[in-house]
Amino acid sequence: MARKLPPVDVVLVGFGWTGAILAQELTDEGLEVLAIERGAWRDTPTDFPTTTAPDELRWYWRKEMFQNNSRETLTFRNNRGQTALPMRRWGSFLVGEGVGGSGVHWNGQTWRFLPSDFVAASHNIDRYGPLPEGMTVQDYGVTYDELEPHFDRFEKLCGIGGKAGNLNGRIEAGGNPFEGWRSAEYPNPPMHMTFSQNQFARATAELGLKAFPGPSANMSRAYTNPLGCQLAPCTYCGFCEKFGCGNYSKASAQTTILPVLMKKPNFTLKTHNEVLTITLDKSGQRATGVRHVDLEGNEYEQPADLVIVCAYALGSTRLMMLSGIGEIYNPATGEGLVGKNYCYQVMSSAEVFYEDKYTNGFVGAGALGMAVDEYNGDNFDHTGLGFIGGGYIANWTTNARPIETHRTPEGTPTWGSAWKKAVADNFLKSTSVGAHGASMAYANNYLDLDPTYTDVYGRPLMRMTYDFTPNDMAMSGFLTERVREIAELMGGREIKLNPREGPYDSMPYQTTHNTGGTIMGTNPTNSVVNRYLQSWDVPNVFVMGACVFPQNAGYNPTGAVAALAYHAAEAIRTQYLRSPGPLVQA
Repeated sequence: MARKLPPVDVVLVGFGWTGAILAQELTDEGLEVLAIERGAWRDTPTDFPTTTAPDELRWYWRKEMFQNNSRETLTFRNNRGQTALPMRRWGSFLVGEGVGGSGVHWNGQTWRFLPSDFVAASHNIDRYGPLPEGMTVQDYGVTYDELEPHFDRFEKLCGIGGKAGNLNGRIEAGGNPFEGWRSAEYPNPPMHMTFSQNQFARATAELGLKAFPGPSANMSRAYTNPLGCQLAPCTYCGFCEKFGCGNYSKASAQTTILPVLMKKPNFTLKTHNEVLTITLDKSGQRATGVRHVDLEGNEYEQPADLVIVCAYALGSTRLMMLSGIGEIYNPATGEGLVGKNYCYQVMSSAEVFYEDKYTNGFVGAGALGMAVDEYNGDNFDHTGLGFIGGGYIANWTTNARPIETHRTPEGTPTWGSAWKKAVADNFLKSTSVGAHGASMAYANNYLDLDPTYTDVYGRPLMRMTYDFTPNDMAMSGFLTERVREIAELMGGREIKLNPREGPYDSMPYQTTHNTGGTIMGTNPTNSVVNRYLQSWDVPNVFVMGACVFPQNAGYNPTGAVAALAYHAAEAIRTQYLRSPGPLVQA
């Protein structure tokens, strides 16, 4: 029987970026906040000290920072005609576990979605007519203008480096001319570019494109954020993606919020505890708290006035299903909403090989890059192209980690002495250009509970049904041609094109940008949560994270995730606490 604990004002499920943001905001409001994290405590000096070389085997190949598949995973299939099987090893995406979540091992590429991304359905219908059959794209229910102050706040918290392209409506040279207006310049200047970025900038200029530095949460200089947390200049070690930063040079919850939050007497963190379910009263319309279990199998009932789900997108959706909050989506009937509109990302690339020029890719950082945005969102005319959406094209020098990085030209054998020689010959003389494409929601891509497989606690695993769609493939084909044009002008000896091919394969790493499942919208008939990320069905439950995206834009999602979290926190502080109940009337 579960042991009942003393009540708290707020319980947070999961403690990554959104958990830290909500905890900081609500403790400032004077509330007693408890965060429950299923993984371990992680901090910079303990887990990622500068005195220890980054361990590629430990952190990436042996997956020590990621969710333990032996305890909980998900099942996968491409379509409903297949039997979903458990993912025994993370591949395409890497679900973080422990304090800081996936925000510990991210690259730091921190974008704002375009204004048109937040009204993807209405904007595209107005411009191009009805959406394709089966596409379930919809508007967010909140606009870019409403979120702009929150984007700005997160960028200042993280010390994002970059160059404004649209400063209060004035187009600025050197920045992204397609971005939504911003109220202030980036808090830090861009990172120092290398040979590869300079070649990309030259090639894109030759094509009439406007390259700009990628927005970076890797520090271009020493920085003290508004909470007083100090971050150090990046050393360009190349161990950002899939690793924690030991130099305090990458923004994460550990480096930007926790040094302040952990000292507060009204904040408590409980690690190594898994939340099993959100508990509801007899009406089913009010949460009474959560039930959780520790590693020894001891169960606890934690009463709380407010439950905020801050887990990773897949886990948050599953928790809502397991808690019976909302009806699980059924693609056969179109009924239900929880699990609907699962989206991912659509990637392709070209590798560029040089004869006598050194790219030295080991001198890198997670967000060291130059990009162009002419082919993102609705920045270009889609008439007659057969798809909506797009993506940015960039040259990132994120790493040349010795085990992971082995670019070889077309025609190279996949093993043996010739492969080894090609790896050695090209290791210091190659780079890549990539397209980071959007993912438009379709009725047949969704999440639900698996009827066969369970986790260590006997709960049904999440089942993912996903494949690339006709829109994905048409869009990716278009973007890949643009990638090829740029790569061919970068002055290399040869290029190797890597187009996106179907079906979707869950094993090769692509991005950890899973979205949808508890989507936001304008009313309870089209969404799980409202514009403030509040459950329509249970008003004292809020859901944070990329699971609220109705579809995925052509950008990395963290900036939008954080802006929506700040938007929700503001509504809780200024509206909900004064009058608990629905913030939007159905």
